[in-house]
Amino acid sequence: MITIENHCFSIPQICRSGQCFRLDEREDGAYDLVASDHYLRLEPAQDNTLLYCTQEEYETFWKSYFDLETDYEAFQNRIDEHDTYLRSAAEFGRGIRILRQDVWEMILTFIISQQNNIPRIKGLIRALSEKYGNQIETEEGKTFYAFPDALCLAAVSEEELRQMKLGYRSRYILNTARSVASGGIDLAALPALEYAKAREELMKLSGVGGKVADCICLFALHQMDAFPVDTHIKKVVDSKYGGKFPFKRYTGCAGVMQQYIFYYDLKGEDR
Repeated sequence: MITIENHCFSIPQICRSGQCFRLDEREDGAYDLVASDHYLRLEPAQDNTLLYCTQEEYETFWKSYFDLETDYEAFQNRIDEHDTYLRSAAEFGRGIRILRQDVWEMILTFIISQQNNIPRIKGLIRALSEKYGNQIETEEGKTFYAFPDALCLAAVSEEELRQMKLGYRSRYILNTARSVASGGIDLAALPALEYAKAREELMKLSGVGGKVADCICLFALHQMDAFPVDTHIKKVVDSKYGGKFPFKRYTGCAGVMQQYIFYYDLKGEDR
């Protein structure tokens, strides 16, 4: 078991930030997380969070996954003192971190996310994993499923995917899986590319436009200059920044600011 201090680290906020769809709160207040073929139970408390994993698993996987070696307070300190909106947003969502998630899983996740709400996205990803992913057994005797790989999904039919209520996204998923499985795009090469080039490569995939590519760049490739624009972000940028966000000031952490803005706007009723 590993103890993490809740300094710029909040599992409830990360869970609701719209970047991770396989992190679920349990009835007892703990959380279940499936990432790649790893399972983790987390228990947030007031001052710290317990991670139920070995020291080795923490060091080799979860520390990087949660981006725990990055100083998010330094990002918050870069916010313009006159920008009261962004300062409030960062304070409100100060426990959010940009996760380092699997690129293949994020490609399909954000294809599925188009014109969808968070509960339905979670349900579709769960169903896809249960049908085509490898089974994971926990020490508690619970069963979870890893996200299915491209080779597996490339072999299914569009009709099978449509039967899972994936709708028009079924064609995108199938075409993308076949492209990746055949080597049409090399996912392993993406992390070494600069942001603009990685974004360009991703947009070659079926169903991946600019916004989806930016989500993949930010939440999988950790391209911190990626700034996905959805209706929440556009509304805020238009109303608070005259349609022009100050990207130059936030070079290297614009994506972090995007998450603060998104979460603040999304959870506005809690303010």
